[in-house]
Amino acid sequence: MNNLNTLSSNEDIKDKIIFLRVDFNIPIKDGKVIDDTKIVKMKDIINKLLSKKTKIILCSHLGRPQKNGKEGLSLNQVKNKLENIYKKDIVFLNNYLNNETKNNIKQSDKELFLLENIRFYKEEEKNDPEFAKQLASLADIYINEAFSCSHRAHASVTGITKFIKSYAGETIVNELNSLEKIFNKSNKPVTCIIGGSKISTKIDLISNLIKKVDFMIIGGAMANNFIKYNNFEIGKSLFEPNKEETIKEIISVAKKNNCKLIIPEDVIVSTNENIAGKNKNLSEIEANDIIFDIGPNTIKSIGEIINSSKTLLWNGPLGFFEKDFFANGSNEVAKLIKTNTQKKLLTSIAGGGDTAAAIKKANAEDGFSYISTAGGAFLEWLEGKILPGLKVLEK
Repeated sequence: MNNLNTLSSNEDIKDKIIFLRVDFNIPIKDGKVIDDTKIVKMKDIINKLLSKKTKIILCSHLGRPQKNGKEGLSLNQVKNKLENIYKKDIVFLNNYLNNETKNNIKQSDKELFLLENIRFYKEEEKNDPEFAKQLASLADIYINEAFSCSHRAHASVTGITKFIKSYAGETIVNELNSLEKIFNKSNKPVTCIIGGSKISTKIDLISNLIKKVDFMIIGGAMANNFIKYNNFEIGKSLFEPNKEETIKEIISVAKKNNCKLIIPEDVIVSTNENIAGKNKNLSEIEANDIIFDIGPNTIKSIGEIINSSKTLLWNGPLGFFEKDFFANGSNEVAKLIKTNTQKKLLTSIAGGGDTAAAIKKANAEDGFSYISTAGGAFLEWLEGKILPGLKVLEK
């Protein structure tokens, strides 16, 4: 963490134009912002920079216009929400790749400028150097506040840094500080809860973390593979075929590294997602059953592990939490984590969109030390991969 270039507090940035890479890739319906969490998160950072008499160019992507077309993906839809939250007039820049833009910004009596969706330009995702150079020419300083985009080698994330003084922003520093706590020796025992539906999407994550944590709890539909591997019936439950070797390897690595691997001992089953389920031990599961959640004995066992832990990482819900019938596992675990974190017994870090939604549903958001909204970047960092957007900001 210490090797990233960051803006020092005594650096004179007065009258400078700052190119701020943010993540305003947020849900919008009928032109209205549905979730403004990412916008609110940036408010203090933006105010701090503006207090030093700077001007700020906000740059973000929204959706995948090169794949799905531009309709409904203009960042102009976000402008009103930004103005309401930041209490500032914002200038929306539609065509900004020209020689006049920087001068116009300098002459303007406004402080905040929002670029049109950076992915409207195909050169962005191709990390085109000429395009990156044009972006850099708009400002004096570049700051990356989009940890969530830092696993992408795109022009506004990596390419631009070759042509302008560049820094890692507070969001990145805070995220990394939180993540690094997981692997700090003094914070043991460390427990990791991995849920979700597919082993294949989490195999790198599990393989990396299993060498570093004390307990690995497997939940969600991916636990069905482990249950089946242990010769229990899983009925018509969601299941990923041909993963026996993968599971064998995970069990072997866990043993080698003294990591205790926990899978459900009882589950909530139903024959249909719209019918309330019943609790069954693994030996009682029948051919027509579908596993939708973890059972009370499993929740109790997980609770005991959480109570003995100092640090906890959670990625992926423990059941089909979108349905109230099957939200109990995720709810109860989220509430216990909240209680222990608020009593200062636990440092808790959660990440991933579904996990954040499950925590929100349990009314436990204020009870986690850190909830990451970084998705892919969060996972890649935990998998031990180098993030291109951070690599270019190293000293």
